This record gives sequence, structure tokens and C-alpha cells, in this order.
Amino acid sequence: MDTTVTDLLTRIAAALERLAPPAPAPIDLSGAEGFVWQPADARLMPVPHIARVALGLIQGVDHQKQMVLENTTRFARGFPANNAMLWGARGMGKSSLVKATHAAVAAESRADGVSPLKLIEIHRDDLRTLPDLLNLLRGRPERCVILCDDLSFEREDADYKALKSVLDGGIEGRPANVLFYATSNRRHLMPRDMIDNERSTAINPGEAVEEKVSLSDRFGLWIGFHNCDQPTFFAMVEGYAQAFNLPIEREALRAGAVEWSVTRGGRSGRVAWQYIQDLAGRLGVKTSTSLE
Repeated sequence: MDTTVTDLLTRIAAALERLAPPAPAPIDLSGAEGFVWQPADARLMPVPHIARVALGLIQGVDHQKQMVLENTTRFARGFPANNAMLWGARGMGKSSLVKATHAAVAAESRADGVSPLKLIEIHRDDLRTLPDLLNLLRGRPERCVILCDDLSFEREDADYKALKSVLDGGIEGRPANVLFYATSNRRHLMPRDMIDNERSTAINPGEAVEEKVSLSDRFGLWIGFHNCDQPTFFAMVEGYAQAFNLPIEREALRAGAVEWSVTRGGRSGRVAWQYIQDLAGRLGVKTSTSLE
């Protein structure tokens, strides 16, 4: 072959290598127990300290707590487990329960000398890249729970197809070392008026929204959360106050909790936590965003 042609082909090959995206670096899950998925550069950003509370401080959802704990424990031990959707009232501890359960199960794994369970957060807007994340995790020795917080879909939103594919398994199937948890304020992950509107205008109303509505059915566990009553709200407040050793009488604590809940327009675990943070500040007690 002519030397000029050879040189030209060499330069073309070098140019193509420069244009090609670099291969993603191998992921390292040894440095932390929590990570956030960064799809732009296909990496998992470690979270040294996960913001969470101890499992015992989550009040008013004992049945839900037991379901999530049992499912996660089975998964961490290598037994079959279900993807789960935690849905319902705002501020009742859906994502807090997942993070607290992860802490409890990971601690148990460490005590048994087993690699601790990993918690990976994927943002709602990055769901379309979920298959890429699964490909990175597939075949790894670590067992991972992927959490998508505040999941829902709007009109003309096609990202649900990526999630549906993962939940269905596709040809490859969901990796055996990965479990998917999602939290949502909606049971069917889409607004009711959207469902009703598509039914009323469709040629076949039953099939028009079946694909989107049935997405929820693909979660093996549906775990509902409901608004709490006043005794449960008091239990939440008192549990936090005890954990922080707040110097306040029980009656004063409860009176302040009632006033706070009225100004916030309702009772929930989030409202209880916000009240305790305000109270601790007024009492001059330092707290943290994490209680374990």
C-alpha cells in the first residue's frame, strides 16, 4: 500500500479515537454505602453520610415498616424479594423508611461479616438512563437497592417506559443483585384527571391508559401510607425529643406540637421533625440531620 495512503488512514484512525467517547471508568462501591447516580459521566457519586433517622424513630407505620424490613432483609441475604412502591400521604416517612431500613440491614450485614447492602439514589429526571445504571451493576458482587423518590409521570412523559422495561425484566431480566424501590404520592403514578381525560377521548377507553396505569401493578409490593392521628403525632414528637435529650416537660412539648401542626395545616412525620428542629433551636440544643 502506498505510504501516503497508509499515513492518511493512520491519521483518520487517530482522529476517530479522539472523537469517540472514553470508556466509562469501572465503578467502585467500596468507599461508601450510599451513592447518587450521575448519568452525564456514567458514575456513582459516593455519599459519605446518608441523611436518615434510626428505624425505631419512625412511628405510626409499623405494618409498612415490617414489610419493607422483611423484603429488604431477604434481598440482602440473597433470597428472592420484590420491587416495592411506597405510596400515599406526604411527609409520612416513605423515603425515610427506605433509608432507615437500609441502615439497619447494612449494619446487620457488617455484623455477619458480609459486604453491606448499597443504597443508590436515582433522580426522577434520570429514569431514562436506568438501564445504563443496571448494566453497570449487573454481575457485581454487591447487592444494591435503587431508590427513586417522589416518582410520578405527566402527560407526554415517556420516561415511564424505561422503568416499565426494568420492572418487566426484558430479555436480560432485572439483575439478581438489584432491587428497585420508589416513593410516590400517587397510587397509579399519574394524575387522575389525566387518566379520566384519556379514557373519555380514546377509541378504546380501556386500553388507552392501560400501559401507564398498569405500571404500578409491576411492583411486587404496594405499601400505602396514610395521614396520622394525634396520638401517633405525639409519639413521633416525643421520640425525637427523647433522642435529642430536649429539656422540656411532656405537656409543654405536646402543647407546642399541637400549635405547630395547626400552623402547618396537618400532622405528619415531616411536620413532627420540623417542629423538633425549631424547638431544639429555641432551647439551644444542637442537633443533626441524621439520627442513627
